[in-house]
Amino acid sequence: MSTSTLTAEPHLVSAQKATRARQAHEQRADALTAGHRERKARGEKHPVEDFLFTYYPFSPAKLRRWHPGWEVAYDAAADLDAHGGPVITDLDAAGHRSWYRDVPAGTSTGHRVIARRADVERYRRERADALSFMTRLLSASALGSRRPQFGCFGLHEWAMVHRLRPGQQRHEDLPLRLSQSETDAVVEREKLVCSHLDAFRFFTPTAAPRNALQPTRERQVEFDNPACLHVGMDLYKWAMKLTPLVPSALVLDCFEHARETRVLDMEASPYDVRDLGYGMVPIETASGKAEYVRRQRALTERADVLRAQLLDVLAPLIDGTAG
Repeated sequence: MSTSTLTAEPHLVSAQKATRARQAHEQRADALTAGHRERKARGEKHPVEDFLFTYYPFSPAKLRRWHPGWEVAYDAAADLDAHGGPVITDLDAAGHRSWYRDVPAGTSTGHRVIARRADVERYRRERADALSFMTRLLSASALGSRRPQFGCFGLHEWAMVHRLRPGQQRHEDLPLRLSQSETDAVVEREKLVCSHLDAFRFFTPTAAPRNALQPTRERQVEFDNPACLHVGMDLYKWAMKLTPLVPSALVLDCFEHARETRVLDMEASPYDVRDLGYGMVPIETASGKAEYVRRQRALTERADVLRAQLLDVLAPLIDGTAG
């Protein structure tokens, strides 16, 4: 990958401003993860809200880590308290931050300034294949690149319980809205067109052959549909995998979008989540299908804005052949 487009002199943020930005990020992240953390401490689980911490391998602590993005450098003094102790969790014994590089940047108010910036060259060197894949996937699944398909109606969740016996479904504490036979009939009556591998791989053995597509990891760039709820939720995954290149504010925006998307995912599922305070989208009916598509379109448009923002961050890091 070419390095000619990288910003030579990034904007240097003072320790005071960096501290304020870090604290604001931590407060926002803590508010978003409070329910999950409190439930985990009590040994409780929530089938809707805890999903992002079980489906994706990112802890609340990792989500809480502040990153200004690769185009910004900041005074490394922001990572230490008044006594010189670390105030962030990813400093090593020598005071270096993982996936960052430090360079001298003069002096300010009597102290030697060390400018700390995301180590772009290390990321591009050690994660070149992943960076190329994520860029290609995000580009291919943009609304401007691929026509969205709105005909799936969230049936992936239904296909995950097709022909199961009592107690076999993933969410054992949630009742089905319909009987098992009625749920099976919906799967057998409707057309399954799931294009997302990480949803399709949970289809039951009786449902998988009914799917019009057979998505694979090798064809994910080809198959990911801009309107797919899981493709929209995955923006959070890609944003986290792209840290510290991506600003933390954008990561949290993707996390919030994934949380909102998960609500529709479960309200349209065969499970009855009304006792948890959610609604119901009965996709087995014409009116339910219409409501699903209406909300799906809104989520698709929001996802495309976030996807474009991620691509804008990556664009200077990718040469003309990598995208």
